Amino acid sequence: MIETLKNAWKIAELRKKIIFTLFILLIYRVGNVIPVPYIDTATLASYFDSVLSSTILGLYNAMSGSAFSQATVFALGIQPYINSSIIIQLLTVAIPALERLAKDGGEEGKKKITAITRYTTVGLGLLMGWAYYMMLCNYESSYGLSIVTQQGFLPGLVIVLAFTAGSAMVMWLGEQITEFGIGNGISMILFANIVSGLPKMVGALFTMVWWQALIVVVGMAALILFIIFINDAERRIPIQYAKRVVGRKIYGGQNTNLPIKVAMSGVMPVIFAQSICSLPATVYTFAGWKQGFFYNALWAPNSWGYAVLYFIMIFFFSWFYSTIQYDTVEISNNLKSNGGFIPGFRPGKPTAEFIQKVINKIIVFGAIYLGIVALLPIVAGNVMPGVRNLAIGGTSVIIVVGVALETVKALEAQMLMRHYKGFLD
Repeated sequence: MIETLKNAWKIAELRKKIIFTLFILLIYRVGNVIPVPYIDTATLASYFDSVLSSTILGLYNAMSGSAFSQATVFALGIQPYINSSIIIQLLTVAIPALERLAKDGGEEGKKKITAITRYTTVGLGLLMGWAYYMMLCNYESSYGLSIVTQQGFLPGLVIVLAFTAGSAMVMWLGEQITEFGIGNGISMILFANIVSGLPKMVGALFTMVWWQALIVVVGMAALILFIIFINDAERRIPIQYAKRVVGRKIYGGQNTNLPIKVAMSGVMPVIFAQSICSLPATVYTFAGWKQGFFYNALWAPNSWGYAVLYFIMIFFFSWFYSTIQYDTVEISNNLKSNGGFIPGFRPGKPTAEFIQKVINKIIVFGAIYLGIVALLPIVAGNVMPGVRNLAIGGTSVIIVVGVALETVKALEAQMLMRHYKGFLD
């Protein structure tokens, strides 16, 4: 990876892309520390650490690089854009008009889908900004302290619009990285947010007993290697194309394969499962209900009951997300129309059923992998309570490793286009 970065830096065009990406990330990090007016950030930080860190808002805070707990301009982070993208993807499957626009609309159709996603992002930003403002206002009635220093319509409007404008700005910054920089802009912003918490994690590591710190370091190294191995693992279904005679030329006849990645859903099932499993803790916190035995045994983020439910939800969302990604009937029809077939299976329905059978097996292995990575910090925290202070999440590790690998591949692809040897040089 380091060698690739050094070789990429020698190419003027790639050097400009890298500098542009770093500059955009710098702008984002600056916006992450600019507070919104009319908010007492010290009181908010105390409230967040004592009450909200165990709720779904703790996930949002980690994904925003701690900006959510400080009520900065970029407090909503990239979440509105991610949520709007997911919503539009689901609606594309459910609404025929959007499906035709995405499949048959060509470049204009993609532009319209992108525009719809942007408008949805602004709408979700307004909704989430208003919800965040109401949560801050309700704190005073519950605890007798005020986070919002000045009440009224105008201060509320300023706060909500500041959050919304910040989310739209983050979306724009991510798109600039995707278009003019290196890698996917949304992934790079998430990567920067998670990496910004490394100094705090290292500081907490030095407070642990030496043998516990050694176990954590070795475990993290093994976990990263495991994620890299699974990230590159794939099941290759052999595909053979029949020979066709067109005029005096013969086309087809070659053998290829249909690759299906083990980690086909990426980190999305973990994010969905964590959001759903954190909802009860969020409801308990906002409603002010007493957290008794039932809550501590089933919904507390570090309980074994929560871990079991978390694992089940990861399985469910792995299956759900794979059904959106892969349409086996469409894959079978595309192979048939191009003269391709899987050896031993007739084109059409038998081919689709075989591909679906392979995908179902891969879903199981992929879900087990995601479950191990996601639950390992919970298990380690119950065995060694000091690990909880590190604020390590399986989602964060998968995102960091995945983005790093994608960035290296993007750089190598750029160098290959310029006839550069990358690692071999």
